Amino acid sequence: MLSNDILNALKGYTANMTRKVSLVLNTGEHPKRAELVEFLEGFTSVSDKLAFEQNDISRVARSPITFQVEVDGQSTGIQFSGIPGGHEFNSLVLAVLHADSEPQKLDESIKNLVKGIDQPLKFEVFVSLSCHNCPEVVQTLNQFAVLNPNIQTEMIDGGLYKELIEERNIQGVPSVYLNGEAFANGKIDTAQIIEKLIAKYPQIAQASAPAEQLPLQDAVVIGGGPAGASSAIYLARKGLAVTIVADRFGGQVQDTQGIENLISVSKTTGPELSNNLMNHMNDYNITKREHFRVESIEKGDIKKITLSSGEVIETKSIIVATGAKWRELGVPGEKENIGQGVAYCPHCDGPFFKGKDVAVIGGGNSGVEAALDLAGIVKSVTVFEFLPELKADKVLIDQIEKRDNIKVIKNAATKQVIADNGKVVALEYQDRATDEIRRAELSGVFVQIGLVPNSAFLEGVVERTPYGEVIINEKGETSEPGIYAAGDVTTVPYKQIVIAMGEGAKAALAAYDYLLRG
Repeated sequence: MLSNDILNALKGYTANMTRKVSLVLNTGEHPKRAELVEFLEGFTSVSDKLAFEQNDISRVARSPITFQVEVDGQSTGIQFSGIPGGHEFNSLVLAVLHADSEPQKLDESIKNLVKGIDQPLKFEVFVSLSCHNCPEVVQTLNQFAVLNPNIQTEMIDGGLYKELIEERNIQGVPSVYLNGEAFANGKIDTAQIIEKLIAKYPQIAQASAPAEQLPLQDAVVIGGGPAGASSAIYLARKGLAVTIVADRFGGQVQDTQGIENLISVSKTTGPELSNNLMNHMNDYNITKREHFRVESIEKGDIKKITLSSGEVIETKSIIVATGAKWRELGVPGEKENIGQGVAYCPHCDGPFFKGKDVAVIGGGNSGVEAALDLAGIVKSVTVFEFLPELKADKVLIDQIEKRDNIKVIKNAATKQVIADNGKVVALEYQDRATDEIRRAELSGVFVQIGLVPNSAFLEGVVERTPYGEVIINEKGETSEPGIYAAGDVTTVPYKQIVIAMGEGAKAALAAYDYLLRG
């Protein structure tokens, strides 16, 4: 099942392990059990520090295809129900490595917060092996389990537990349950998980406070995407004291599967580029605060930035490079049904709608591309476009016209998403030419209407457009002295990676000039 190339890579990953890590499979019969046994035997064959065992762990296991990760004979609290292939293969590899030694990539504040949890938390994470957003959630919670024996987490392959999926009305991944109750649906990152935990258990926030306050910084960069990384690197190269704050390094780029227009790089992927950005930043003395958000900014010659952890950082200058996120419809039934039929990622959630009728809202490039992707999986796709004509490139429009199971409804204003018994059943829309309200029977709605700037925390701090974009001049200067902005969060047109990198460098040079002038 595992190729020689994969096995050789595993040998390299596990070469420096110092503790015995066992993958213990529950006993019993299941159609997939033989395949899972072969997978685990192959996985553990690469190192004498790895072992595969079969034992009765039914007291804590979901089924005969549930296995847990143990270190030196003790459970880590990490379980996998199903065969962690596809995107989840890396989750298993990292679970083993983290079991061997404490996770290194989490910020110390996050580690302190997780270690401070003093009550039992049992996470269940329903995934699709084709979902590229799911591993971040699985890997984050696995690290939490390694850090704190009060935490247990289980990856569940939704494709192998269809009855459970139906019972809980799950129609999107990742879908996270905490102690048997819904905790999060759809795309969620580590910062959002932390925020939800703090909201549920406010007392744990105290444990995340850093032991010592950072000294006065020359510059704080907010945002870890191409613009933010570029700014931080340029500032650090000037010998300045620089801190970068990001809910996740890589930002929106992490969700991009193929990148072929980054000049001098013929082809790469979002995760690869994100890793390269991080590695480049690691070449310099840059203080990092990952998985936290900026709650507020106090203006002045010395600016004060308050993070979601409660930490306050003082700085002489700021560069905002927080990028953008998926734009929501803002209609009734949308937020209430995220993960129950409303989705934003066709790659992740498309397989849940196999053989069903779905809608794509938005007739731009992203909407039409989503429709083409879904057409190969679902029964039919209806594209709803607000304007009288599609906005997508002609080459894409030509493609959908060749598909028998794609229909386009133009001049349509989405009014509400309708659900019944926790599942989306229809979409209500208005024919803008006649004002007639119509209803389309369907099982899923994929929203693809562009991006919205991540700038809400800047309310009252700098001037923004009615759309939320930070207004900047040719140097990246905002309306507030000492505060600069770069990338997709700004008024600069053409939201592209290569442009964001250049804008980040420009804003950094402008901030450096500001600091020189005192």
